[in-house]
Amino acid sequence: MDILGYLLDAMTPFNLMLALVGVILGTIIGALPGLSATMAVAVLVPFTFTMDPAGGLIALGAIYTGAIYGGAYAAILVNTPGTPSAIATTFDGFPMAKRGDGGLAISLATLASVAGGIVGALALLMLAPPLARVALAFGPTEYFWLAMFGLTLIAALSVGNTVKGLIGACIGLFLSMVGVAVVGGDVRYTMDMQRFLAGVDLTSAIIGLYCVPVILDLVASPDPHLSPSATGGLRVMEGARHALSRWGNLLRSSVIGTVIGILPGAGGSIAGLVSYSEARRTAKRPETFGKGNPDGVIATEAANNATVGGGFIPTLVLGIPGTPPDAIIMGALLVQGIKIGPTLFTTDGNVVYTFIWGLLIATLLMLPVGLLIGRYAYGFIIKVPKTLLAPTVALLTIIGAFAIHSNVADAQLMVGLGVIAWVLNRYGFQPSPIVLGLVLGSIAEQGFVQTYLIGNATGRLPEMFFSRPISIGIIIAALVTLLFPIWADWKAKRRAQMSEPVADEGTTIAPEIKTRDLPSIGFAVAFIALGAVIWTGASGMSMLGSVFPKTIGAALAVFSGLLVIQHLRRPAAEPKPRQRDAGAIRRIALGAVMLAWVFVMPLVGFLVTSFAAFAAIMLIADYDRPPLRRWLIWGLTGLLICSGFWWLMANVLLLRMPAGLLF
Repeated sequence: MDILGYLLDAMTPFNLMLALVGVILGTIIGALPGLSATMAVAVLVPFTFTMDPAGGLIALGAIYTGAIYGGAYAAILVNTPGTPSAIATTFDGFPMAKRGDGGLAISLATLASVAGGIVGALALLMLAPPLARVALAFGPTEYFWLAMFGLTLIAALSVGNTVKGLIGACIGLFLSMVGVAVVGGDVRYTMDMQRFLAGVDLTSAIIGLYCVPVILDLVASPDPHLSPSATGGLRVMEGARHALSRWGNLLRSSVIGTVIGILPGAGGSIAGLVSYSEARRTAKRPETFGKGNPDGVIATEAANNATVGGGFIPTLVLGIPGTPPDAIIMGALLVQGIKIGPTLFTTDGNVVYTFIWGLLIATLLMLPVGLLIGRYAYGFIIKVPKTLLAPTVALLTIIGAFAIHSNVADAQLMVGLGVIAWVLNRYGFQPSPIVLGLVLGSIAEQGFVQTYLIGNATGRLPEMFFSRPISIGIIIAALVTLLFPIWADWKAKRRAQMSEPVADEGTTIAPEIKTRDLPSIGFAVAFIALGAVIWTGASGMSMLGSVFPKTIGAALAVFSGLLVIQHLRRPAAEPKPRQRDAGAIRRIALGAVMLAWVFVMPLVGFLVTSFAAFAAIMLIADYDRPPLRRWLIWGLTGLLICSGFWWLMANVLLLRMPAGLLF
């Protein structure tokens, strides 16, 4: 039977039902912060063992692609990536939602996800064997420079404040080093606490760094809804016209996602970051990125969904899983008795080609499913009063962090990092560079240390880093990406100077003068001390375990020193009368409630603490003092929400929920 003949096998009613149900479940799970694509696939794998191999693979592939897409909902509506792949979606998706364009952002995310998924699946269908060789051409040096390429996005996110962005990246890289070293096995920076032996959990950290500051700011505003300026629902036709007019961005991002998906360990988060960086670099108005530019959403969502098909290429052809979900699906194949490797497409062609066609069908089903879910999700969320929305989102963050390893310590870490992120963000240290460093840290360290080791052993250290052809190409692309925003910013300032506006008196308007910021200097001094601690802590480690921490500690101290010099050279600011922050007390109260919630939970139990915290956050978020009847309705709703999620976690996902010492 030819390849097209397997399309009929994939279109049987049972396989179509599996694809549809898989996409729906994956989208819903991916939209909940913390419940990643890996968890969705892992939880549902046992149900596929009773199916035929092709049907089971179609179900798992549909869940996987749906979960990657579902992460865009939380990223756009509440600034929290539902999955790590949606990190870059927050950069422009949430600003679009805040100005009332959330419906357009969801429509664009859906269309781009479908387009990217189709490109990735077609590459898997037609180009799997030759593309798999691309993965074999990447060694540790290429992975290191690929991680550095991802970090150059900091320049795009921090124009005008690049030094603070670089400091944030160093902090993220430091967080990625906590625990057992990826090379050498040294135990580092755990403060003798067992909870940190496994390192800082990526998903918990992302939820904390992105979502907790949003919740804290949510209760500080008296607006009754999340997006009071939003009107209407999804804007599908407008989104389709915009996506088609940006077909170059759509195609380029899909190809980037497919190629990066082929690289084992890279995944959707790196693909989204790289494609976002390229979209910004090639845009006519790059300064609008990060402020609600629709092209940023298109680039990220096309790329991260293209990694699904791309990731299956090394998994099926070489037996090298590209991402954790790929590894789980490969295990399911082995359980079914299917031999993975280059001969798979001939010995079990009926299974693999039926699966690939099923993946394409699932991707196409994502369009109506995504638009239907998005229509009701968007319309519902913008109408929910913040008195209910704030505690519900807080509950989701706690559950999402806990559910990853069924560990309350992850939820405690999440809230702690979130509070720190809010403080840092208040003084110009944005969370995105920290997240970039955390995401790319282990890949960068492993590639750096292995290249350093090989270069030292052969006496060719500079050649190992700078003479390999693929590495040279990545370095050039990284330099262009790093320097282009700086050059564009300089060019824009030069153009503004050439056409300076003239005041009524005939004198030119003086440009705004940047003044000294004492809090920034204080933070910089603290980070210099942190760099010294990182360097000192690495002194007792092995060479393999210490080379990367010492490099990052020195870089953090240097960048922090530059920040101090930068501010000391500026004139002192004139004293201004302190303005009262009306929401400060509510933010502090909410932060205290969330910290108490996660630390009391092991003692009292999940259900009791969740409902108590839910009620407390409702009081904090309320400005209108509604009548008692409405409070009773809200209280009953909160009880149902807390009980419903507890039942879902305990009985469907089979997580061991904290019962508490008192029960």
